[in-house]
Amino acid sequence: MLLAGIFFAMMNVSVKYIPHIPAIEIIVFRSIFSLIFSYLVLKKQKVNVFGNNKKWLIIRGVVGSIGLISFFYTLQNIPLASAVTIQYLSPIFTTLFGVYLLKEKVKPIQFLFFAISFAGVLLIQGVDARVDMFWGTVGIVSAIFSGLAYNVIRKLKNTEHPLVIIFYFPLVTLPFALIVSAFGWVNPVGWDWAILLFIGICTQTAQYFLTIAYQNSDVSKVASLTYIGIVYALIFGFFFFEETFPAIVYVGMGLVLIGILLNMRVKQVAQ
Repeated sequence: MLLAGIFFAMMNVSVKYIPHIPAIEIIVFRSIFSLIFSYLVLKKQKVNVFGNNKKWLIIRGVVGSIGLISFFYTLQNIPLASAVTIQYLSPIFTTLFGVYLLKEKVKPIQFLFFAISFAGVLLIQGVDARVDMFWGTVGIVSAIFSGLAYNVIRKLKNTEHPLVIIFYFPLVTLPFALIVSAFGWVNPVGWDWAILLFIGICTQTAQYFLTIAYQNSDVSKVASLTYIGIVYALIFGFFFFEETFPAIVYVGMGLVLIGILLNMRVKQVAQ
């Protein structure tokens, strides 16, 4: 999961580095890379590329796609660290969806911790003019669908190869992304191609390590390891995009982290 976090951080910077390329178009290139790479590796390993539990694999592809597309748009429209912090609400939704999909239990105190995290997001959105209501909501949508996707990955742990789960992600995403991007296509030029390739490599690698982690450990424990990504986002955002924040925004980010980590702590003690 720590390795996944590093590659996701590099992907985030790369997406934000080419704001002139529409997010949905970046998804197209990322999906093509992932689809071809996953297919070739699965064929080489003689694994059935379409898997066993097709219903849940398709669901994983749909919810994962919505989460990723929403996140890419927030990356391009609000500061890097803010986008990452809001998206890191996903473990709250991972926990809540886990009650229904994985029969995990939620203690009453956890709802207090959820409220602390949401208060942090409201603080970020309320004092940073760069984070308006619309993009803040899109970020929360990304977190909701990411939390759902993580539970589906866990549900598939005993039936599917990790790369099969990853394969369904672009398989479901690509047709939709191609249609939407056709209405506002921007031709990449020069270094755009290298950055798009790098995004594909980073996301494929990160998705592989993330899938391995969620298939082989408790959902809530694994999710707690993602938060070093906020540190990466703050550092990269400062050095690459000269992003700075008023002190109160850092307080908001801290509240998000505190609420999530307290929630993870309760889950770990309970288990």
